[in-house]
Amino acid sequence: MKSFFFPVAIGLMVASLLNGATPQYKSPEITVVAASATEPVLKKFSLTKANDYLEKGALAWARKRDCVACHTSGVYMQIRPELTPILGKPTKEIHEQLADKLKVFQGMDREKLLKGTNPAELTYIAAGFAEWDRHVPGKLSPVTDAALRLMFSLQQKNGTWGSATCWPPIESSAYQVATVAAMATAVAPGWLNGLKDKALQQQVKSLKNYLRNTEPPHDYGKLILLWTATRMPGLISDKRKKEIMDTLWKHQRKDGGWSIRTFSAPEKWGSGNRAAKLRAEPEFKNPPSDGHQTGLVMLVLREAGVPAKDKRLQKGVKWILANQRESGRWWTRSLSTDKYHLITYSGTVYPLLALAKCDVLPPPRAGR
Repeated sequence: MKSFFFPVAIGLMVASLLNGATPQYKSPEITVVAASATEPVLKKFSLTKANDYLEKGALAWARKRDCVACHTSGVYMQIRPELTPILGKPTKEIHEQLADKLKVFQGMDREKLLKGTNPAELTYIAAGFAEWDRHVPGKLSPVTDAALRLMFSLQQKNGTWGSATCWPPIESSAYQVATVAAMATAVAPGWLNGLKDKALQQQVKSLKNYLRNTEPPHDYGKLILLWTATRMPGLISDKRKKEIMDTLWKHQRKDGGWSIRTFSAPEKWGSGNRAAKLRAEPEFKNPPSDGHQTGLVMLVLREAGVPAKDKRLQKGVKWILANQRESGRWWTRSLSTDKYHLITYSGTVYPLLALAKCDVLPPPRAGR
C-alpha cells in the first residue's frame, strides 16, 4: 500500500498532548489531535487543512482498525470521490481496506454476517464502491457488483437491513441503513438499469417500498430520505419533497447554520440509550450550529434543486467559511460519547461537498 503523509499541525498536537487529551485518530505514522469545542477558529478558510484532516483521519483509522467505520472510512468513500475534480483522486489505500473487508465478509456464513454492525459496514462498503466507480473510473467495477449482491443477500423481508441502534446518527437505525443501501443501488454506474436477476429486482422494489411506506423516525430521517430521493428518481412525490424541504428550512439557525440536535428528540436517536447524555449537555436547550448538520442539509438541498444563490443557502455558506477550526475540521459534538467526537469527520467532509455544490471552492486543482 502507498503511504500518504501530510503536514502535521504541530502547535495543536503539542497543546493536545500537554493537556492530556486522547488523540482523535492515531496510528504509528499519524496522529490527529483531539476534537474540542474550544479549538480555535481559523482566521481564513483553508481547503488544504480540511483535506489534510480528512486524509489523515481515514488513513489512521484504516491502519489501526480492521473495521470499516461508517463514521470515518465509510463516510470518506461515500463522499470524498465526488470531490475528485477539486481535491484530486481519493487515496487508493482506503479503497483497498474496503476491498479487504469485503473479502472477509464473503468468507463468513450468513448467520455471522447478520450480527452486530456487519450489515451497516457492508452497506457502507457497497455505497463507497458505488461512489468511487461513479466519480473516479466512471464505470461499474466487479468489486462493486459483488458488494451490492452480498448486501442484498442480507436484506430482511420488510426491505431493510439489521442495524445496531447505539451509535447515532450513522449507526442507529434500520432506516438509516436502508437509505445508504438505496443510494448505493442507485448511483453504481449502470448496475440498476442492467439488472436482469428477477429476485434482485424484487429486492430493490422491496427496498423502495420500505422507504416509501415507513415513517422516518425523526426529522433527520426525513433529511436522509430526501437525499436518497435525489439519487433515486420517483422514490417519493414532489409534494413529499417540498414538505421535507420546508421542514429543513425551519431548522435553520439565526447564524445561518443547522444543528443536528434540533432534528430529533434525544429518546428517538436509535434505541434512546444516549438520551440522558444529550439532555445533560449544557447547550441542550439552545444547541449551536454544527459542521455535520450544516454541511449535510446544504448539500441535500442543492441536490434537491435549491439554487446556489438562494439567500438562505448563502447564509449557510458564510457559516461554514467562518467556523473552520485550526485542525481543518468543523466542530460537531458527538451524539454518542464525549471522548473522540468522531462525528467531526462527517462534519468536515459534508461542509466541503456543500461548498463545492454552492460553487464556492476553487476550480479543479487551483488555489490549494
